[in-house]
Amino acid sequence: MTDPAAARDITLERFAYNEEPDFRRPLREIPDHIRQRIFDRLCFLYGQETARQTMPELIRLMQVHHAYKSDELIAAEQSFQPSRRFHEQDMILITYGDMIRGGSGTALGALGEFLQALRRRAAVFNTLHILPFFPYSSDRGFSVTDFRAVDPSIGSWQDIAELGKTYKLMFDGVFNHASAKSPAFREMLCGNPAYENFAVTFRSRDELTPEQRRILRRPRTSDILTQFHSIHGPIWAWTTFSPDQIDLNYRNPRVLLSVIDTLLLYVRKGADLVRLDAVTYLWVEPGTPSANLGQTHEIIRLFRDVLDAAAPQVALVTETNVPHEENITYFGDGTNEAQMVYNFALPPLVLHAFYRQDASYLTRWAQSLEYPSETTTYLNILDTHDGIGLPGASNILPPEEQEFLIRRARQHGAFISYRSVGDSGRAPYEINSTWYSALNLDHSGEERSFQVRRFVASRSIALALRGVPGIYLHGLIGSRNDVQLALRTRVKRDVNRSPLELGRLLRNLSEPGSKLNLIHEHLGRLLEIRIHRRAFHPNGGQRVLAVSPAVFAVLRIAPGGGERILAVTNVTGQTARVGIPLQEITEDDGNWYDLAAGRGWMASDHKLVLLLQPYDVMWLAPFSELERSIESEA
Repeated sequence: MTDPAAARDITLERFAYNEEPDFRRPLREIPDHIRQRIFDRLCFLYGQETARQTMPELIRLMQVHHAYKSDELIAAEQSFQPSRRFHEQDMILITYGDMIRGGSGTALGALGEFLQALRRRAAVFNTLHILPFFPYSSDRGFSVTDFRAVDPSIGSWQDIAELGKTYKLMFDGVFNHASAKSPAFREMLCGNPAYENFAVTFRSRDELTPEQRRILRRPRTSDILTQFHSIHGPIWAWTTFSPDQIDLNYRNPRVLLSVIDTLLLYVRKGADLVRLDAVTYLWVEPGTPSANLGQTHEIIRLFRDVLDAAAPQVALVTETNVPHEENITYFGDGTNEAQMVYNFALPPLVLHAFYRQDASYLTRWAQSLEYPSETTTYLNILDTHDGIGLPGASNILPPEEQEFLIRRARQHGAFISYRSVGDSGRAPYEINSTWYSALNLDHSGEERSFQVRRFVASRSIALALRGVPGIYLHGLIGSRNDVQLALRTRVKRDVNRSPLELGRLLRNLSEPGSKLNLIHEHLGRLLEIRIHRRAFHPNGGQRVLAVSPAVFAVLRIAPGGGERILAVTNVTGQTARVGIPLQEITEDDGNWYDLAAGRGWMASDHKLVLLLQPYDVMWLAPFSELERSIESEA
């Protein structure tokens, strides 16, 4: 078996780009087949004449990018194998750059201090997703004023580079919209011809007809058009998300070129993954839903073509909080769109399983999961900075079960955010809550250890499923809802975005019996097991077993065989006894060992019978495989 520590060192090997382009070397020749593919995509978007005009500038951007590369980086890219991009050691921590307060330097430096403390206890995270760290005017970073700078209030590009010495980095590509206070939009209002058609605008609010409004799909309830005053008079700009977030006009090829230039800058600044925020709304087209359009998919394919040619080691991650069957279309054919897709159906289905104490819906859905290729995978999250999205499970849970889920979440102190539907209706869009509060009632009388046990059990499911786990910082430390913050800011999502004080975090982490200490002890054990077992490789096999409504059970198999893990989680507060026919999990092994609890289980009468305590988690391996691994490493 590959030594995990050695494998982690290899994945973190980073060859930095040069500070300046070196034009003494020959320019990179873009192969004809790549040129043709890119040209065809531009033709699809803009027609042949505009494609011909746009093509030279796009090629120039790629050639300039290549000129920044060191010889070592060029050599490393030539040996890069896309099928080996993801592995079992991949685990992503998601956080805002300024979520940790109280360090000795910048906010990003304080984040680094906290991460170092975690690593001293267990080096389980190898990837860091820093939510938008650019200057912004609203929406907690997602209304960007300058896409090419680090917000000076939290740090600098040097701070980002310092974190990149230890972690793979995921940057946010907030390419759907820009701040109304951004220089580009201001220049457009001032009539600068270089910024003409930067945004989607109308001369009158009535240009967007009631019928066109009726068929729009949106994640908000605010007006789709916002009035501004320009040098040419009043205009109405398309604002999918808020009046301060102006949708970029991708029908203008100059906008597309500017975004590609920014994408390549992020690569040079250390991005290993680029998350395409809210990408389903990228292309605006009145008379259509303006969501999940063919043009949007074509732009993602174009981004993929550019990265495959200019930075093959960098992966695209799509964030599309839409029904599951639509969400997975962003894999494309498995080779031409995102390498990683947010698994948005997972959070509401896991929460539903624990509320109902019945994993049936979760099990049936997980049995149907498809993985288009060995180069694609899911990002398995439970909570995000926004909360718990609902559309992913909208066609999986019946309406009455969706209503039950929302009702129970409200009882746990959650807020509900809505999206527009039709002329004047609205529908639930997300549960705004921390994951810990969504599972555990305040003042319920339950022991802290019992609530932590429930919390860890729920997280174990996202760890065991095929894919790459991503854990939001508040979901790692078990934060409760900050209702007071949401009341002060009048933003429901802020209930799950509290700033954290570094000194207090470190004290709680070390204090025996504290909630954070208990979480670290029990969840930390699972995290460590996961990164050391090849059966959890994203390209490994997966068999979801319907053995009992009380449990979620999945058999994970290492690529090529040789290692199996049977992960079983009790989603109920009662003892559960389940029998698993050996023929479903093994050919001949009757003795299994629970890596999580350090105990053995023996099959009898061709069944592995397990007795799970309330919210118990078992990660079982055949004893014979463990013995062989010892012998092979001796």
